[in-house]
Amino acid sequence: MLTVKILLAEDVHMIRGALVALLHLEPDLRVVATVDRGDTIVAAALEHKPDVAVIDIDLPGTDGLTAATELRMRVPACRSLILTALGRPGILRRAMTAQVDGFLLKDSPPDQLATAVRNVAAGRRVVDPQLALTAWESPNSPLLPRELEVLRLAARGADIAEIAGCLYLSQGTVRNYLTSIVSKLGARNRIDAVRIAEDAGWIP
Repeated sequence: MLTVKILLAEDVHMIRGALVALLHLEPDLRVVATVDRGDTIVAAALEHKPDVAVIDIDLPGTDGLTAATELRMRVPACRSLILTALGRPGILRRAMTAQVDGFLLKDSPPDQLATAVRNVAAGRRVVDPQLALTAWESPNSPLLPRELEVLRLAARGADIAEIAGCLYLSQGTVRNYLTSIVSKLGARNRIDAVRIAEDAGWIP
């Protein structure tokens, strides 16, 4: 029986310990390294040469999807399985853009994790079926490309003057764009518009 070597990236100590214990119940799975920051994943993978990296999205240092993208470039032999509590279609779209090999929700039955790790190690793509269906059915963005640029900057905390400077627009034009965005998305305000767009995967 071949043993699948696993790198586990999870910043919550109790969850990390529980996942290690769960995976070690399987005779063919072995956790060879654990990290609690996204910016240490690649170094750990280069040192321990895992077959699969199980990565939480919400990690300090570097988020899990950015780390998975870097891992794919630096350690192509290591495949990535995203394990997250963020069951939103937009997150799945970002994961697929990052070309991860698997995407599993943390509230999935425990036995699904071991199965997902084996499938990813074998070269198969694993995606939570309900989330995939939701992402498939979610609508396309009603926003124009320029509106998406404005909203993307707003999501990063830029104020009207900063957005205007970045996009070479007048502040009045930026205000008009933000008003249009809020209206098109049926949002309460700019913050709500950002939330709606992030959940739908229209902005990263």
